Amino acid sequence: MPPRRDIKKVLIIGSGPIVIGQACEFDYSGTQACKALKKLDYEVVLVNSNPATIMTDPEMADMTYIEPLNVETLREIIEKERPDAILPNLGGQTGLNLSSELYRKGILDAFNVKVIGVNIDAIERGEDRIAFKETMNRLGIEMPRSRPAYTVEEAEGIAEELGYPVVVRPAYTLGGTGGGLVYNREELQVVASRGIAASMIGQILIEESVLGWEELELEVVRDAKNQMITVCFIENVDPMGVHTGDSYCTAPMLTISEELQERLQKHSYDIVEAIQVIGGTNVQFAHDPDTGRVVVIEINPRTSRSSALASKATGFPIAMISAMLAVGLTLDEIPYWKEGTLDKYRPSGDYVVVKFARWAFEKFPGSEDALGTQMRAVGEVMSIGKTYKEAFQKAVRSLEINRYGLGFAKDFHQKTAEELLKLLGRPTSERQFILYEALRKGVPVEELHQRTRIKRWFLEQMKELVDLEEEILRFKGKPLPDDLLIRAKKDGFADRYLAGLTGAGERDIRKRRTALGVVHCWEPVPVSGVEDAAYYYSTYNGRDLAPATGKRKVIVLGGGPNRIGQGIEFDYCCVHAAFALRDEGIESIMINCNPETVSTDYDTANRLYFEPLTVEDVLAIYEKEKPEGVIVQFGGQTPLNIAGELAAEGVRILGTSPETIDLAEDRDRFRNMMEKLGIPEPKSGMASTFEEALEIAGRIGYPLIVRPSYVLGGRGMEIVYDEDMLRRYLARAVEVTPERPILIDKFLENAIESETDAISDGSDVFLPAVMEHIELAGIHSGDSACVIPPISIPARHLDTLSEYTRRIALELGVVGLMNIQYAIADDVVYILEANPRASRTVPLVSKVCNISMARIATRLMLGKKLPELNLKSKPIPHFGVKEAVFPFNMFPEVDPVLGPEMRSTGEVLGLADSFGLAFYKAEEAASQTLPVSGTVLITVSDMDKKAVVEVARVFTALGFKVRATQGTADFLASRGIPTEPILKMHEGRPNITDAIKNKEIQLVINTPSGRLSQHDDSYIRKTAIKYKIPYITTAAAAVAASKGIAAIQRGHGQVKSVQQYHREIG
Repeated sequence: MPPRRDIKKVLIIGSGPIVIGQACEFDYSGTQACKALKKLDYEVVLVNSNPATIMTDPEMADMTYIEPLNVETLREIIEKERPDAILPNLGGQTGLNLSSELYRKGILDAFNVKVIGVNIDAIERGEDRIAFKETMNRLGIEMPRSRPAYTVEEAEGIAEELGYPVVVRPAYTLGGTGGGLVYNREELQVVASRGIAASMIGQILIEESVLGWEELELEVVRDAKNQMITVCFIENVDPMGVHTGDSYCTAPMLTISEELQERLQKHSYDIVEAIQVIGGTNVQFAHDPDTGRVVVIEINPRTSRSSALASKATGFPIAMISAMLAVGLTLDEIPYWKEGTLDKYRPSGDYVVVKFARWAFEKFPGSEDALGTQMRAVGEVMSIGKTYKEAFQKAVRSLEINRYGLGFAKDFHQKTAEELLKLLGRPTSERQFILYEALRKGVPVEELHQRTRIKRWFLEQMKELVDLEEEILRFKGKPLPDDLLIRAKKDGFADRYLAGLTGAGERDIRKRRTALGVVHCWEPVPVSGVEDAAYYYSTYNGRDLAPATGKRKVIVLGGGPNRIGQGIEFDYCCVHAAFALRDEGIESIMINCNPETVSTDYDTANRLYFEPLTVEDVLAIYEKEKPEGVIVQFGGQTPLNIAGELAAEGVRILGTSPETIDLAEDRDRFRNMMEKLGIPEPKSGMASTFEEALEIAGRIGYPLIVRPSYVLGGRGMEIVYDEDMLRRYLARAVEVTPERPILIDKFLENAIESETDAISDGSDVFLPAVMEHIELAGIHSGDSACVIPPISIPARHLDTLSEYTRRIALELGVVGLMNIQYAIADDVVYILEANPRASRTVPLVSKVCNISMARIATRLMLGKKLPELNLKSKPIPHFGVKEAVFPFNMFPEVDPVLGPEMRSTGEVLGLADSFGLAFYKAEEAASQTLPVSGTVLITVSDMDKKAVVEVARVFTALGFKVRATQGTADFLASRGIPTEPILKMHEGRPNITDAIKNKEIQLVINTPSGRLSQHDDSYIRKTAIKYKIPYITTAAAAVAASKGIAAIQRGHGQVKSVQQYHREIG
């Protein structure tokens, strides 16, 4: 069927900020959908609140709205844009839930908007646990025994009936939010109440446990003719009990019989036909290998994290095809490289794909490294190899956790077999590494299978790697025999890992194997649905099928797996580098291993290598492709960590040199440069011993900010107020960076923090924007809200910031991008740090100021000069407020306070004509909607009491009732502000917790009492999160919130597209 012509304009809802369970795979799917629909001549309207995405770039859709994702905003946009159709299944759970709500409230009918791709009752049948169960009963497909509950008491009764353990699954949530596996009544009470709070409709399912069964997923695509194909069969190596987002998995299924795969496929087809989804659907099954029983766990009638993985694993762009099918095309009209058209598609690669998750437990002190049914991973890598062993080992070195193989991780190799078995008692992020050492210690495969329920085949494969490694270790200090080196490389052992095992240098291993003819070969993954496209993976077990072209070309190094401190913003820069190279007529070559990203889409660069970002893998591609150079400054810390070694091997680095990047990290050399340039820095020192640290602290004076050198995302950074705290930090810090010193700076209290992003060609500097942080210095810049243009920095300081930035960029010889952070204290502008590379603010500045920074920087790296580009500084007539988004709801045991170590997973942007309104919209977009009336609870530490007086006064004037704990209440009363006292938890009942539970409080302003306090006050913040009450933990953010509420009381303003905001800049 030709595409529908009763539709001209399509609305796509994005998935919002990056959170655990919903990451940049939806930027990838939304971007693909925009491209597909525009190619078919549809007008596209896109709504998303996440500024770090490619999809929210103004050229991706015809109209782009960076607005909070809620019904009121969507209603306004629909009324203004009048789309003919809405495509709900490409924006993750957020897009699906919002579309359902718009339908239920009659908004879609009122404006005559058709739903395409998946109809609304299909969403209900797939997402509502009761409706889904009824559909499965009708089809005769078994599910785990279960019953829905709306109260904790109901849940207790059902659990008694089913028998513990049971699984709690909230309806309409993502990443298993609020759910969990519970073993007793007490655990059930906690998880059931959390799950009911997390569910959009207050519904949870209490389900029999299928713990330990095999977890198997199918990615299925259906069209309007009811033609169905299976894109990918995914085998989760971790059994049921671990969320699929945390599960280690493979494609294709490696241990599942053809007969069972056919059974699962038939069930999947029956389900998607009954639910009537058009496009991609993910279906999850559990299989009991002992009895053969198969049950369906759930379906996602939308593109998902698994569909991004399935797309990249097979070369089948599910989101693109789903968008085409949604507007009426059918599979038999779309090309397939193998057999004509897509209705004949079968998964067919002769390679193995492995997905390995990346976690961030170390960012959340107090969180337990334990994997369950609620997702904890913040990112993932995908590797492709000719064999399972090769793909497995590639995945490990792709993770960037400083491990190049499975052995000798942490101190596991020093533990006894009994200790290792104890550690395997429950799944953790270290499970594969512990298994490896347990096999080395002689624990039988059967015992490990019984303990973990991981299939024997995977454990046997691992045992073969252990046995080979033990053979290699016998040659420590001696040359490896040729046959052993060849076997090791074919089984995926990295050069660096072999160097560590044998005591040789990595370069020596590389030379040896090259002399033996053991070199990378590259094989293609052909792309379906388009004519003549492929991307490539390396193997030591094949032949080279990737002929290099003789054209001008440049390699762009990607950012690897998402993690806290290095997210989608860096992928954004890499994608723009590829676009800029293409515009300049230069072939772009992308190297990356993250399946969720736009950079690993088949058509972003001219050629994609799906490879780990290590010296071994990058160097092989460089030697094969012989490019003009490599861009390392866009992929965050990942490429920078290997830039020096690459340069030493003769690789030409484009733009700012690795030496300059190192200089900015070297405190002494940087301090000398600042002195030479006359730019003030907070007093600081560098200590490599305990005594040195105490001596520096005595000289500088407390408070101090201490951190290890060479880190991203403020890893291991803390503010220290006295010698006791410093001693505690130093005792722990050894684990952070063993061979690197500790940096100690004077902490500037009550300082306004600001940052600048600059573009330089080595002789000229252009400064698109100055950002002002809303939180004061001491909160990591990635976690602080910030505003463009600044709202309280005097003009003379803005001039100083611009001048200092220009001086530093020229002195360093920056070619490309640079980010500098400053603090303004006691009327002095101090420099805090300079990063001569892309920063996470690049997409933000690009969107707010209408300047494509990464593209311009790429052109400068190719030799262009700033005067040629004719850039002009223009006043920004609107305000953009970035707010960070945190995963504290996934870590309910962790105190949600902000500090110098970064903990946010994503960000949102509020755009408006006033600061107050922009701040309000940013909070709304971050699911922290500020109340316009009601009661505000104020309970602050002594050091914040003065700052909060004005806040309390403003809230009173805005018509709010103020409640405060005794100390704060007395202080406010002495300043003439009426408050109603409230008890803390240890002071009796009814207390703060009761008031929050009873919905008597609409906003919590609570600055932590700190470690010196006798009573822990984290329960206030944790309770606010659980009951979805907006909470604020800094006095500065409380001031901004009061301005936001005052603005919203005057009116919400009109929604405006990014394109319109940009036109107004002039």
